[in-house]
Amino acid sequence: MRKHVLCLSIGLSLAGVAAAQTAPVETARTARLAPTLPSGALDEEAIKTSIANAGYKEVKGLNFDDGVWETEARGGDDNWVDLRVAPITGKVYPENAPSRLNSEEIEAKLAAAGYQNIHDVDFDDGLWSVDAENARGDNVDLLVDPDDGSVVAEELD
Repeated sequence: MRKHVLCLSIGLSLAGVAAAQTAPVETARTARLAPTLPSGALDEEAIKTSIANAGYKEVKGLNFDDGVWETEARGGDDNWVDLRVAPITGKVYPENAPSRLNSEEIEAKLAAAGYQNIHDVDFDDGLWSVDAENARGDNVDLLVDPDDGSVVAEELD
């Protein structure tokens, strides 16, 4: 009887250790799948208000992805347009809007802000997309404002 109780106790202990090791892995995997809003970010209702204040209506498919809010909205001309919205400021970036700054100006603004090894500077969907190294030495993906060169979103690469 003692052997069975001892084997059962050891088996339960090992199962508990295995379960304890599995839970954090699942949590970490789930955290990677669910994007996290940056500190100070506007909530979904405030983002919808920013979009409406920019002259858009009938917002659909609003979600947070790649460091910004993304959606499709009907503009004043009743045409649908893809939008990206800055999570902190609520500034709206239509996909078809031109950039006031060129790639060299974007690189200079980012270098002045402390970024290094700036490369793959591309204008796409209303924002500049840039790969760089931040002040801590982390490789990051940046989304940059086409009007003033400020960083809209920074995510680890």
